Amino acid sequence: MFMRPAFRFVRDGTKIRFMRGRFIGLATSAFLSIASIGLFFYPGLSLGIDFKGGIVVEARTPGAADFAALKAALAAQHVPSAGLQRFGANNDVLIRLDAPTGHGAASEAATQSLVDRTRVAIRAAQPGAKMLRADAVGASVSAELFRNGLLALGLSLAMILAYIWIRFEWEFAVSAVVTLILDLTKTIGFLAISRFQFDLVMVAALLTILGYSTNDKVVVYDRVRENLRKYRSMDLRSLIDLSINETLNRTLGTSSTVFLAALPLAIFAGSTLSGFAWVMLFGIVVGTSSSIFIAAPLLLLLGEKRLRRDTQATVKR
Repeated sequence: MFMRPAFRFVRDGTKIRFMRGRFIGLATSAFLSIASIGLFFYPGLSLGIDFKGGIVVEARTPGAADFAALKAALAAQHVPSAGLQRFGANNDVLIRLDAPTGHGAASEAATQSLVDRTRVAIRAAQPGAKMLRADAVGASVSAELFRNGLLALGLSLAMILAYIWIRFEWEFAVSAVVTLILDLTKTIGFLAISRFQFDLVMVAALLTILGYSTNDKVVVYDRVRENLRKYRSMDLRSLIDLSINETLNRTLGTSSTVFLAALPLAIFAGSTLSGFAWVMLFGIVVGTSSSIFIAAPLLLLLGEKRLRRDTQATVKR
């Protein structure tokens, strides 16, 4: 026997007229995306070692990390441009260093010398401290990683466009991809404001957001397609409102579940994972709202005449 869930976000049979505010939603989204593009250029993204190149050193001190002593010891060892931050416990330290200039064997030797001097400085600052790991990424490798990251995002959008075009109609595909691009630009703006390190982990976060947001939009689109066949005389605006209302509990339930699962990671995880989780939380909110206020209005604008006309022609045949 079918059991109704104990908790529902909205009552059954809601008749919220979402499409009445479609122009406000589109205008607001466009404004935020344009502002985010501006933030991409200034102040720009805080590029991590994967894309900027450099050296990352993780160290652990016997007690609470003394940042003043560490900075003084690094300066005494002539370690330039050292950025220090705590991650995890209060005795775990992340040290970021600019990559030495040069190429080939000379660059490798300079990098090794810099790592050795950093190790000496850590031990001098707090006896008993030890270096856990040191990772170096050269400028050429970081540039290739950046290109590959952009290529991954571009290919994912192209595949989403092809998938939705094949599964639905071109109006659905174009509406979805335009909405996803707007979602991505807003997330880039969030990264620029929050100053989280933009590295390969963040590229993974963006790809995850794309996948989640696409799934959310396909659920609404599936219901729209079903209702196009079921309510053959209903105008498209009312039909889209009906479809959103019918899937609203599912949309809010899924979004809340994913949001609550990622929230502890954002609050309690280390610096790398917490940044990933905060970007995911932002993407969940943006992706869920865009399914209702951006993707659906775009579908209405693109398909108001053709989708309804095609359905009526099917009825006559």
